Parts: sequence; C-alpha cells; structure tokens
Amino acid sequence: MNRIWAIIERDLRRFRSSPTLMIVSMVMPLVQLVVLGYAFGGKVKHLELGVLDQDHGKSAIKIREMAQAVAANAQTFDTINYDDEAVARQDLRDGKISGLLEIPPNFSRKLLAGDNPRIALVEDNTDQFAASALEGTLNQLLIPFNRPSVPNRVTADAALAVVEIYPYVPYIQYLLPGTIVLAIFVSAMIGGGIIFIDDKARGLHEGYLVTPIRKFELILGFNLAGAAKAVLTGLVLITLGSIIAGIPDPLNPLRLTRMMLLVVITSLSLISLMFLLMVRVSDPLVPRAIFGVLNTVLFFPSGAVYPTQAFPAWMKVITRVDPFTYAVHGFKQLVLKNSGLGAISGDLAYLIGFTVVSMAAATFLFRRTL
Repeated sequence: MNRIWAIIERDLRRFRSSPTLMIVSMVMPLVQLVVLGYAFGGKVKHLELGVLDQDHGKSAIKIREMAQAVAANAQTFDTINYDDEAVARQDLRDGKISGLLEIPPNFSRKLLAGDNPRIALVEDNTDQFAASALEGTLNQLLIPFNRPSVPNRVTADAALAVVEIYPYVPYIQYLLPGTIVLAIFVSAMIGGGIIFIDDKARGLHEGYLVTPIRKFELILGFNLAGAAKAVLTGLVLITLGSIIAGIPDPLNPLRLTRMMLLVVITSLSLISLMFLLMVRVSDPLVPRAIFGVLNTVLFFPSGAVYPTQAFPAWMKVITRVDPFTYAVHGFKQLVLKNSGLGAISGDLAYLIGFTVVSMAAATFLFRRTL
C-alpha cells in the first residue's frame, strides 16, 4: 500500500499544481449543461405559419379564428395571411415562413355535404422540430373543430387519461445525468490518458521502472489517483448541477450518498477504460486526437441526450457494451426518480465488472520497458 499511495500522492500533487486544469474539468461540463439544457429543452414557439384561405366560407373562417387563438395563447406559431398561392409557396421556399396552411376552394360546402374535405399543411421539412410542432398543434386544433355543434346525449367514445407519477422533467434535468458522466469522463481522459502519456514522453515513467513496484500496483495507483480527481469533479456536478437544473431537494443526504457511490464506481470504470486504451501508447498526440472520437462513440449512444429505443440496431450494439450507458441510466434513476440502490444494482454490477476486466487487461498489456 505504501508504494501505491506514493503513486497516488505524486499524481494528486501534480493535479493540485494545475488549477486551470481543475477548473476546466469541472466548469466546462456545467457550461455544457446550461447551454444544451436550455438550447434543446424549450418548447418551439413563434413559428411563422402562412394561411391561404381559398374558400372564405363559414368553416374556413372558423379554422382561421382557431389558428389565431393558438397564436395568441400557446404561441406555437404566428399567422400570416396570404391571398396569392405562388407568393406563399415562394416565401416558404425562401424560409420566410415555416409552413403554409391551405384551405381549398369549396371546403365549407364539402364539409356540410359530409365529403370529408382536407386542408393542407405545406411545411419546410428541413427542420423536423418545427415541422413536428406545426403538425402536432394543427392536429390538436382539428379535434375541437370536428366536434358536433350539438353533442350527442350518449356517447361511446373511449378516452385516454394520462397519469404522470413524477413531476414534469424539463430537458435540462433530463440532460444532467449525462453531464455528470461526461464530467467524470473528461477527468478520466486527463488523469488516465493525457497525463500518463505525457509522463512517458518526458521520461518520468523511467523512475517507476527502476523501483520494485509491481505492474498491478502501478496500474492500481494510477487508477485510484485518476478516480480521486474524477470523484471530485463528480461531486461538484451532482451538487451544483442539481441546483442549477432545479432538481427537487438537491442536497438530500441519502440521495447524495447513493449518487457518490455511483460516482466512485463510474470513475473507476472510466479511468480503467482509459488506461486500457493508452497502456501501449507513447505518442502524446494520440489521446488528444482520439478524444473527440471517444466522446462521440461513448457519450451519444448512451441515451444521455436521446432515448436509446430510437437507435438503429448497429448502434444498440455499442449501447449494450458502453459503460456510459449504465452510468447514465443509474444517474437518471437517482437524480430524476430518487430511486434506491436496488434500481441501479444491474448498473453497478456491470460497471464493477467492467472495471475489473479493464484493469486486468491493462495490467497484462503493461510493459516494464522503455
């Protein structure tokens, strides 16, 4: 233990002497949480919707009035009236409006005759978020429009009652678990990859090779030192991040204890992964070059920013072996649902197993040679 502690102490002293490195590893994930949380989490509002009424009948006027009511209340879109179809279509192609609602001629007459007429939404589908918002709002608008003016006394219609067992979760809260894991990963990349390779490039690792320390002790020392830095970063994120995201009762001691346990195990798994990837690397440019690739391959398939159920089959293969997936799922259970350890037992088991396998492989691959 004395030899292992010497490795840990030396690495932590070096980390303490680089305050900029500490600030970057802690602050940048918080900045990402705030920027991405509010950039992607809000509801789409004030889209420009063109309205082309070629009917001017009573039913067409009712649709226009209902669209104006949406514009005044929900504010999903603002309506712009057109008289010329060619001008409206050109404005849509030029990006001046996001969609065009066309009410065809004789719409009111066909509706009274029971011919099931249609109105058209011509949309700019290059922006799927805006297009989906327009489609959803206009479909909801047609529900009250299609109701009979004199309701039936007896109806046999089925209805869906939605019961939400948790409070509303804004996107910034949904993003927080992934941000915590990303912050730990950044510290793991620095502590378990870049610093280790820099030591090799500067020849500092030669001092380890002439000591009686064993390969396993050396790898374990580096892993524990890197995990200590990652745990510090994770502690900052689970406290400040929860406060910024508006998590209810963010400083609950029991919840923080469960989260700290997951932070420690996640840190060890990601540090072990980095050492496994870097144990045979000597060029200091390699970890910097692959950082973006690793971030993409590990972070995005984990379900941190989008549900994994929407992924194609080949990406789900990455999801199943990615330690990010289990860490993100665990933090979602603890942060968003305040669940107990039983809900994340599978995640903890996978991360512990991943740590053991990665450390064993890194120890096997490590060479006590220059």
